[in-house]
Amino acid sequence: MPDPNPTVGELFKAKAVTDDGVNAAVEVFMKDPGTDAHPIADGYSLDLAAAVAGHGWASQVVGNPESSPGLKRGAIRTAILLARAQKG
Repeated sequence: MPDPNPTVGELFKAKAVTDDGVNAAVEVFMKDPGTDAHPIADGYSLDLAAAVAGHGWASQVVGNPESSPGLKRGAIRTAILLARAQKG
């Protein structure tokens, strides 16, 4: 039985999430770090705030005012790809 809550990376590999979709989620988080329900794929959403907060390295990078925007985007992208999407 398929995992009802796959990671965004698994959805990406299955081509259910595009590179543009992941990049859009990164930009949404950059503009509003409190975003808690972002549609990531057909029928799936992701709590962006929890995804970043739950990833130690990404959380540290985002919280460091000396981190460059590029580093922050990379850390957020990693946290998003490793996070589990919620069905529904």
